[in-house]
Amino acid sequence: MVANPTNPASPAAERGATRPSKPAAVAPKQRGRPRSFDREEALRQAIWTFWERGYEATSVSDLTRAMGIGPPSLYAAFGDKRTLFEEVLTEYVKTYGSFGDRALEEEPTARAALGRMLREAAGEFAAPGRPHGCLVIHAATNCTTPEVEQTLRERRNANIAAFESRIRADMASGRLPEGCDAAALARYTAAVFQGMSQQAKDGASQEELESVAELAMAAWPPAP
Repeated sequence: MVANPTNPASPAAERGATRPSKPAAVAPKQRGRPRSFDREEALRQAIWTFWERGYEATSVSDLTRAMGIGPPSLYAAFGDKRTLFEEVLTEYVKTYGSFGDRALEEEPTARAALGRMLREAAGEFAAPGRPHGCLVIHAATNCTTPEVEQTLRERRNANIAAFESRIRADMASGRLPEGCDAAALARYTAAVFQGMSQQAKDGASQEELESVAELAMAAWPPAP
């Protein structure tokens, strides 16, 4: 059988036909997407959520709702809940909770430093427009995560140790009586501080907490 060159199905027609051009290469998509949220603001909202609810009572859904991001973004930017809390704790101590360290660094005596710390705590703990009390203290409420519980306990105990160190320095310099019980006085001051935090959570005003601070300092031994 002879092929008909005029027949489109014939080999000759196929040779003369124009083949369709190959599609243009498509550039590969970039992996990942740039963050569409303000990380600093998201962290601030996480601080407030843990501060208000405590560690154990705060769920990942509570965090994502407050931070305005989805779980994938939270895990990508901050890690899991415990890792996020570690960053929250560090940032809280550097910002909202820094007044105590400043008082210890700037005041010349233990009495002045710890008195200032308690008085400023009254204002910080009852400040309007944000959670009341101290995050380090409140986050430990009903905490059943051993690593978090231990971290918070160590931080509170470090504060007591810092108080005691300042008190002992004043005893050595003659600013406090030699017979003063430095450990008990440091722990007493910490107990007042922690109690003021809970009172603020329960609605105590700045003025009421300032009165507590003044009474606490009146219990200190007089200078020799």
